[in-house]
Amino acid sequence: MSSQIYRSVFRTLRSAAAASKSSAALFAERRAAAAATATSFRGKVPYLASIFERANSQNGYRGWVSSALVLPAAAYMLQEQEAHAAELERTFIAIKPDGVQRGLVAEIVSRFERKGYKLVAVKLVIPSKDFAEKHYHDLKERPFFSGLCDFLSSGPVLAMVWEGEGVIKYGRKLIGATDPQKSEPGTIRGDLAVVVGRNIIHGSDGPETAKDEINLWFKPEELVSYTSNAEKWVYGVN
Repeated sequence: MSSQIYRSVFRTLRSAAAASKSSAALFAERRAAAAATATSFRGKVPYLASIFERANSQNGYRGWVSSALVLPAAAYMLQEQEAHAAELERTFIAIKPDGVQRGLVAEIVSRFERKGYKLVAVKLVIPSKDFAEKHYHDLKERPFFSGLCDFLSSGPVLAMVWEGEGVIKYGRKLIGATDPQKSEPGTIRGDLAVVVGRNIIHGSDGPETAKDEINLWFKPEELVSYTSNAEKWVYGVN
């Protein structure tokens, strides 16, 4: 992407030089286009837009060169910001009754926070057996289904929604393998759990599952959208 931007800059500089030498009309036309472009960036990349406008207001070749340098950078930053917004996703994470009863809530939440993910919904509930069956509906043919649902409904569950880039896939990596004894050290299950039946945490395994589980556990109005002060340091978006 960077090499494409540099090539774009150099092509624009060459064309600007030709315009300044051969055609005042063409130069004026390009300055008008530059002004229109700066207007399109206003409110999206304010700082660069203001620089662009100041550069374009200068007379002669120097002003056009300044504008030519700022335009690709502004476009690139806008694309980066839009891509960042598009890549954010949400996942459902639940600390099961064993994790809550063992006092591991703060430890588990802190691992997601230290990674840089953002908590956008949380509540402590004791799900009914029927609700647990809805949550584990994809496992209803398994012999352990009933016991699994009994356990999930046996005590308080901390239900959460976390947001961030790659949070679904990497959230699973933070959690570790289903069997704690096969989980790598450093993962939540690898560090804090011993057996499969008490593996302390659940996480959505894909985008569709995340969507379904979030809708099951939370009402739309319970999900909060906000900008964290840490995001510019996590993602580099200023």
